[in-house]
Amino acid sequence: MTLSPKNASQRTREICALAPIIPVLVVEDVTTARPLAEALVAGGLPALEVTLRTPAALEAIQTMSEVTGGHVGAGTLITPEDVRAAKAAGATFGVSPGATDELLAACEAEDLPLLPGAATATEAMRLLTRGYDTLKFFPAEASGGALALKAIGAPLPQITFCPTGGVNLANALSYLKLPNVLCAGGSWVAPQQLIDAGDWAAIETLATDAAQLGTSA
Repeated sequence: MTLSPKNASQRTREICALAPIIPVLVVEDVTTARPLAEALVAGGLPALEVTLRTPAALEAIQTMSEVTGGHVGAGTLITPEDVRAAKAAGATFGVSPGATDELLAACEAEDLPLLPGAATATEAMRLLTRGYDTLKFFPAEASGGALALKAIGAPLPQITFCPTGGVNLANALSYLKLPNVLCAGGSWVAPQQLIDAGDWAAIETLATDAAQLGTSA
């Protein structure tokens, strides 16, 4: 069943609304996938983005998708092959740094809601024309940060963004306070040193603090 862009954006919007922060995860060792997901979900961050940057990524998605309360997506989707592999592994949504017609068509064909990337007003308008109104602003800080996203939002108020790229605890609120931002993506909630140490309690604490950002925005 082919997913329409409008329905895709609606489903993506629902996932983005689950928490103010979507953890962006690079999983090197699949044995860490389940406890990592459990810690983040327990801390109040149920939407998880596993980037397809390691050999363990697809298996990690499969493992994390079994965690109760979690919604696991695949990040760094570039090709239609990435989309099909992510869907087969159990991803319930996808995230891409940009958007091509081929990638969008593949996600629609695979019934995989996509958070497509855009860094300029032109890119955002092209996606809106196709039916996508929930987008990833990437790379957020390198593209001008919250000030740039605020400026883009003025003429395009119908588009909602998830800024990712350089977003951290210190600047997350500057994005979350914007009316055109639904959530933000960040990797600080799951630092590699804590994953390597198996300090799931510390990661849960970071997740809890991140989840509280929504109450301050």
